[in-house]
Amino acid sequence: MASCPHCGAELETPLGCGACLSPLEVETSVDPFALFGLTPSFSIDGEELRTRHLKYSRWIHPDYFAADPELRALAEINTGLLNGALESLEEPLRRADHLLKVRGGPSESEVKDMPQAFLMEVLEWSEVLDEARAAEAGTPPREAAFKLKPSLDEERTARIQTITGLLEPLPESGSEALTTARRELNAVRYLDRALRELESLRLAEAEAR
Repeated sequence: MASCPHCGAELETPLGCGACLSPLEVETSVDPFALFGLTPSFSIDGEELRTRHLKYSRWIHPDYFAADPELRALAEINTGLLNGALESLEEPLRRADHLLKVRGGPSESEVKDMPQAFLMEVLEWSEVLDEARAAEAGTPPREAAFKLKPSLDEERTARIQTITGLLEPLPESGSEALTTARRELNAVRYLDRALRELESLRLAEAEAR
């Protein structure tokens, strides 16, 4: 663990010192996990992540350095880095994307397909959603679409569990598990789009009443 260049205290985060409350210069390319003092992992404690975010935010809050323009500017930069790291790690899909990137796995543009066994279900769900989209409020096609939601939620949970199994522990760089995880992420993103569309249809249904 590195030490603070000002007071010598051990650093929890490279963004600032908890002992002398000094913001520190850090490269913008530092890994989000490192900014939180965490070991890279897909399975993380969300409560611990938010607790660390709150603690480190207080250490480097720009308002504490209002009398020193240079320190205030540095604190603003570091606060932005900390908030960006939280966005990367807090949401599971973004966290998986980050881990795939640093492990040399394929990007979403490089591997666009989904698991083969999942595609048949996608075709069935897409057909139901297409019919619901073209139908009027309160009609059977709309009701059939709304009945999909429990299945989509259950499938999403199962796919996230599969991704957890593929990325925990983290596979070696270039492992086939990284490509498989990308296909699973594509499946979850399809499910998220379908769930958002169902929510839009539900809201339109409520407005029509």
